[in-house]
Amino acid sequence: MSAGDQLFALQRRERIMDEVREHGSVNVSDVAARLGVSELTIRRDINALAQQGLVTRVHGGATLRSSVETGLAPGLAGHDPAVTKYTIGMVVPSLDYYWPPIVNGARAQAAQLRARLILRASTYDVRDNRRQTESLLNIPGMHGLIVAPDTSGDAGLEMLRWLDSLPMPVVLAERRIRSAAGVHGPESVVTDHAAGTAEAVRHLHASGHERIGLLTQSEYPTGRYVRRGWRSALTSLGLPTDVVQVDGIRFDAPGREREMDDVIERCRRTGTTAVIVLPDPQAIALEQHCLDRGIRVPDDLAIVAYDDDVARFGDPAITAVRPPKQFVGREAVNLLIARLEAGSNRPAHRVKLSPELHVRDSSMRAGVDAVETTSKNEAEESA
Repeated sequence: MSAGDQLFALQRRERIMDEVREHGSVNVSDVAARLGVSELTIRRDINALAQQGLVTRVHGGATLRSSVETGLAPGLAGHDPAVTKYTIGMVVPSLDYYWPPIVNGARAQAAQLRARLILRASTYDVRDNRRQTESLLNIPGMHGLIVAPDTSGDAGLEMLRWLDSLPMPVVLAERRIRSAAGVHGPESVVTDHAAGTAEAVRHLHASGHERIGLLTQSEYPTGRYVRRGWRSALTSLGLPTDVVQVDGIRFDAPGREREMDDVIERCRRTGTTAVIVLPDPQAIALEQHCLDRGIRVPDDLAIVAYDDDVARFGDPAITAVRPPKQFVGREAVNLLIARLEAGSNRPAHRVKLSPELHVRDSSMRAGVDAVETTSKNEAEESA
């Protein structure tokens, strides 16, 4: 490799590291397009950075190096006592769907604010959430916690009260603090899922749909707010509510063809011409099944997904509500450090962030000019 080539490689890798620090992660194809080089070149750069211990390779890109990686002492990854001001613990219920962008956002913001973030993965079980949280409490020098336990039911109320009793600030990420718990200390940052769903309903109505259904996967905590926003929007627009509404769909499980056929038949029987589907993979499965059955999307059935992790890969690409996941993580860190800086004199903050609707081909009927809107959204996604 010539001296010039080495210089260009260093510049690319510095650019990659700048983006990882700012956003928590990078995507190979996006970086390659911006820098005008091949994806193979960017993969080689990421491999080199990973070998230096600066990033972690993941499918399709890289993230900041994690404190839970093999070979790293717990909580010590990237820790420099000379520059670290705070140590923050974070417990999330999953490290695959939905949560990685939140973790990346929190990690990037913590790095900017001279904080060390120690991550622990849990499950959606409240007892496991508490065990993982207790493990962080036992780490010397811990200043505060970001957690995401299930807050529903009696167990959820008990968890909220326990968090309120801890001797350090606590911020809940994508979890609401129920008034029935009677707690005042914990803070929270959540996506306004009801508002996002209501925007999806209004979009479908503006596209000519009067009968708009809802399909949700039951174990998603997001579901209750999606249902609330959907029903509220139907009512405010004066639209009929005797449409398809199914909670507990599993279009990725055995027997899914029969289940999707049943949904399609119920749409036909009730005159439902559009559906909102939580989450994305279920929406893609339904879209593919419709096309296999000769049902045109969006002409016969329009589809809007909720989450927007993989909706763009549908054919046609699926319109989706996108929660601001990275900003949830960033704001959780901001809230926690603001409390640490200001002390108990700062009132508890309960923050709601607005999601965005990204309009694509799956929701626009023929005759509705979707070209400008779709192009605008796709341009934003590639920026």
